[in-house]
Amino acid sequence: MSANAVFIILAIVCYLVGMIYIGYRHSKGTNNSADFYLGGRKLGPIVAAMSTEASDMSAYLLMGVPGLALFCGVAEAGWTAIGLAAGTYLNWLLVAKRLRTYSAKVDAITVPDYLARRFRDNTKLIETVGALVIIIFFVPYTASGFVACGKLFNTMFGWAYTPTMIVSAIVIVAYCTMGGFMAASITSLIQSLVMTFALIVVLIFGINTVGGWDAVIANAKTVPGYLDFFASTNILSDSPGVYDGVTILSTLAWGLGYFGMPHVLIHFMAANDAKNIKTSRRIATSWVVISLSVAVIIGIVGFGMVRVGAIEGFASSSEAESVLVRAAALMSQKNVFFAIIAGIILAGILSATMSTADVQLLAAASGITQNLLLDVFGIKLDEKKNLMVARLGVIAVAVVAVFFAMDPNSSIFRVVSFAWAGFGATFGPIMLFSLFWKRCNKYGAIAGMLSGAVMIFVWKFGVRPRGGAWDIYELLPAFVVGCIMIVVVSLLTKAPEDEIVKEFESV
Repeated sequence: MSANAVFIILAIVCYLVGMIYIGYRHSKGTNNSADFYLGGRKLGPIVAAMSTEASDMSAYLLMGVPGLALFCGVAEAGWTAIGLAAGTYLNWLLVAKRLRTYSAKVDAITVPDYLARRFRDNTKLIETVGALVIIIFFVPYTASGFVACGKLFNTMFGWAYTPTMIVSAIVIVAYCTMGGFMAASITSLIQSLVMTFALIVVLIFGINTVGGWDAVIANAKTVPGYLDFFASTNILSDSPGVYDGVTILSTLAWGLGYFGMPHVLIHFMAANDAKNIKTSRRIATSWVVISLSVAVIIGIVGFGMVRVGAIEGFASSSEAESVLVRAAALMSQKNVFFAIIAGIILAGILSATMSTADVQLLAAASGITQNLLLDVFGIKLDEKKNLMVARLGVIAVAVVAVFFAMDPNSSIFRVVSFAWAGFGATFGPIMLFSLFWKRCNKYGAIAGMLSGAVMIFVWKFGVRPRGGAWDIYELLPAFVVGCIMIVVVSLLTKAPEDEIVKEFESV
């Protein structure tokens, strides 16, 4: 092993040890399940903003988006970024403050818990459906993060994929089980800063390596349609297709997913004061717009690095997801200083993964323990045992996710895309209606959640493969169906009780 590689590993180890230490520190202030899952509603405006977005911008920010942009050009990655930026802003604007106030009013600590209390669902069906959806979609979502960790070390050092993936998962589980949500939020704040550093450094280094911005653009123009927002292409294609209006609308639909992301919504519920939401919204939106834009540009720069022979070429968008890793490897060859910088860049990629995986583990564990075991099945535990079960739930979900992550060839972007659609269609419509329509009732809520979840699978595997006009991102039709079912069923069934209406109006 070279001296430079030693410094890279040292930088990564210091980062990982720091994350575990934060988990240990916050374990002392985690006394019950409410602290473990919601941090006692103590997040300040900066921590709330940056931890929310770091937990949202998973490995697809530093690996998925650049890889897609590198291999397929700006169209899909660019329109996805625009949809995500718009969704981020609208989610903070429409949902954040109302959800913080309403969830505190009904004393809810998870998203399914909030919906069940909001609609006074004594049947426990809302909470059951919500918990099952969280478990079903968060396991592969979390697994995609573990895949990113394994790919990183395999690409950079040639280490065996499976052992390094498992070690990364153990580190995430360690600080997550100790400090719970508050530890995950503080580490996410730090991780967002490391991610930002990684993006900026790779961008500057890549442009210099290619020979300047003009050289980057010149190389990109050698692929027909590569820089065209209305062309569908890839670096192996001889001629571009058309990225039409239906496809653009489908891609922009990524933004709808935000309204139903449990790991994002839980940060709104954890804010220390609804009055600080406006400040958090400005910080969060600014960071998302900048980071996504840089991620897309890095993909274009990465293609230039391939063309000038600085890094090896890629045969697929899945392979191209390692572009930042290869850029860091190239940088580390210069000297010890750049080796340390490369280590920080790799830590940034780990940050993107860990900042999402930790809160996903918490959300999935809350679905099992808080929503199913305690609320639905009515198992009674004291606070000490409840906290122990919560921590065991995190470990159990992580173990299952590790098994899903055994395939190193799975595309991070594609896995995240499907899970994103599942959450967006199940929780997104009912979250909006629960906050803005007082006539909405529990029957409409159940119908909307079930129809949205089912339509994701129907469209993904039954309709979309037909191609043509049917090739629409499954989130969009499923979201629309969920909204329609909520309205129709709510109007056809009994109106909410006066108690629920008065509570809605007071909030």
